[in-house]
Amino acid sequence: MLRCTAKVLTLLRVSEPAIGQASQQDFYAHLVWIDRRKCLLVTHAGTLFSVFMPNVTAAGLRPIGPPVVSAIQAALQAEHLPVDTLGELDPQQVAVAKTADRRILGTINDLAFTAEHVIAAAGGLARCDIGALHHGLHRTINSITGYIPPIDLVTANHQGQR
Repeated sequence: MLRCTAKVLTLLRVSEPAIGQASQQDFYAHLVWIDRRKCLLVTHAGTLFSVFMPNVTAAGLRPIGPPVVSAIQAALQAEHLPVDTLGELDPQQVAVAKTADRRILGTINDLAFTAEHVIAAAGGLARCDIGALHHGLHRTINSITGYIPPIDLVTANHQGQR
């Protein structure tokens, strides 16, 4: 399930989001404006493994499943992890719902601030190495995870699946 902030739901023109219990397997999507460009920050609820998608368009996100799943799988592969590490991701089966956990929303806001800072330090969105940004986000500690970096949680999750 992809739990979206109100801005993302509006962008996608979702009038009736899916209803379901919050799960550690959910992903959260947050819309961020950087350098006058729409960007999407997608974060896994259980591990806080995050993917930053720059220069997104409303048309490019409808339907949202294929671009988001593709970005998540690319980020996992960049970390030398199998694409199913965070569960079976089917781009055609992505259900869009409202956000359900304020702690995760707060953490996503912190991650968005971090991304904005890294991008500004790089000289803007056009000059930022998105792979390096992902690498940093995957190693950013947060109190919600007990100060364990997301990449360590994802790796432990992957080893537990074997």
